[in-house]
Amino acid sequence: MAVEKKWIVKEPGNPALVRDLAARLKIDPVLANLLVQRGIDTYEKAYEFFRPDLGMLHDPFLMKDMQVAVERLDRAIHNKEKILIYGDYDVDGTTAVALIYSFIKNFIDTAEYYIPDRYDEGYGVSYKGIDWGHEHGYSLIIALDCGIKAVEKVRYASSLGIDFIICDHHLPDEVLPPAVAVLDPKRADNTYPFDDLSGCGVGFKLIQAYALHKHLPFEWVEALLDFVVVSISSDLVSMTGENRILAHYGLERLNQSPSKGLQSIIKLSGLENHNITIDDIVFKIGPRINAAGRMESGRTAVDLLVSRNDEDARSKGEEINAHNNDRKSIDKEITREAIEMVRQSADFALRKSTIVYNPQWHKGVVGIVASRLVEAFYRPTIVLTQSNGFITGSARSIAGFDLYESIEACSEYLENFGGHMYAAGLTLREDNLAPFCAKFEKIVAAKISDEIMTPLVHIDSYLDFQQITPRFFRILKQFQPFGPGNPSPVFITENVYDNGNGRLVGSDSGHMRLDLIQEDEPHRYISAIAFNLSKYYDHLHAGNPVDVCYSVAENYYRGIANVQLRVKDIRKKELF
Repeated sequence: MAVEKKWIVKEPGNPALVRDLAARLKIDPVLANLLVQRGIDTYEKAYEFFRPDLGMLHDPFLMKDMQVAVERLDRAIHNKEKILIYGDYDVDGTTAVALIYSFIKNFIDTAEYYIPDRYDEGYGVSYKGIDWGHEHGYSLIIALDCGIKAVEKVRYASSLGIDFIICDHHLPDEVLPPAVAVLDPKRADNTYPFDDLSGCGVGFKLIQAYALHKHLPFEWVEALLDFVVVSISSDLVSMTGENRILAHYGLERLNQSPSKGLQSIIKLSGLENHNITIDDIVFKIGPRINAAGRMESGRTAVDLLVSRNDEDARSKGEEINAHNNDRKSIDKEITREAIEMVRQSADFALRKSTIVYNPQWHKGVVGIVASRLVEAFYRPTIVLTQSNGFITGSARSIAGFDLYESIEACSEYLENFGGHMYAAGLTLREDNLAPFCAKFEKIVAAKISDEIMTPLVHIDSYLDFQQITPRFFRILKQFQPFGPGNPSPVFITENVYDNGNGRLVGSDSGHMRLDLIQEDEPHRYISAIAFNLSKYYDHLHAGNPVDVCYSVAENYYRGIANVQLRVKDIRKKELF
């Protein structure tokens, strides 16, 4: 089922500001307009944007509780206490654990890490993990990318003589855990200038503060920025402010001197001779790290990330790559089954939400499948399976619809749930499944509008192919790193044809490789890739014109980089 998209072309920036910025920076007005649209409307702001500087990072001691966290960590290191580094099983959690563990190992050998089991313990701090720490003599637990809601569990740890330092970035409840220190820029009493760090980013601020406290060279923490950029990219936090600086220098580190573990993943992802971008992390590096926690144990991912020698990194990397191949096979099959289930449902056309359940599905991939169903049907979606005697699953939303709020309104049927506006997890008893589904659909149907259920393509600017010069692209690349808050610009070009070389590609011929020409420049073509748009192939192959919206990217083939358009959508021209 193809969902037709609505194209929205943004209002141009203030013409006077655009002209002034284009003249002062000596750049194409289209590029100056992109800057102004993003609030970068002066030469000074543009300089900061194009020249991120580690010296512009915020003072970590501006974060609430940072001083007490550093003092507690320093005491633990000085007294050679056993420190347990505890993190979530996803990319953000495992990179955060790898970062803190790698740093602390410079000072003591009494640190260990613990990743909860996705199936046995679930998300966040667990009683099992605390008991394991107590049994093995740990007196300090540093929780990363989790812990902000673990009030009772932190209190329990305290009764056992275990202190907690929490490094989280999720929204806290009104009551904070009784930890020694709670580092979270989203605290209600936040004093930190930037509130959208990743979990690994909060961990980075802790080691930055510790290095300042101990007068250590900044290079000690800078060397770990490859972990930070992987977390920022994979956790989809904003690519603005401090994250943009951390990601910029993290990419440099990832391209020039990555850790042995990440180098292993880079090789296995086929990126060894490439200039690695945020997209490469999101689509190739991150999923491999995630696959460990989905298919077996997130600990395997940390084992890889902290590898100290090439052989360990190679063997762990191959193990994780195998997990990722299994994950891809399983999620492809479950996605096929789920799409078929939706299409065969009697009330498919009447529903505003999608809920599918199969007790045999693999719990580790239901979140991925939910995202695929959103792509296919563009509705708030929940994919459920069975685990440990309960029904459990993941939910994903569409732009502009608060999924979490709708799930919360059905909480009387749930054992527990958590998440945010666009993604959530939930657990319920089997006898509550039918009433939950009914109420969720009723709430979604009452709140959602046809406008929200129409996917939008936001387009920054019109562009002619002749404007895509080597200099234009060189400056456009400096807008990177791209991500939320600083997305890859999307352009529209009208009256475009395929030059006759277009072909279907992909295992199911669902994609197109095209050589596109613009009507008034018939001898100049530009290569393009159009994912999941093969329905337009016959129209293009017949020589018909289309409008295309796209981003401009770099494609590597046999070590050679070429400009390539990544087509977001195609619109047939109305012929009269």
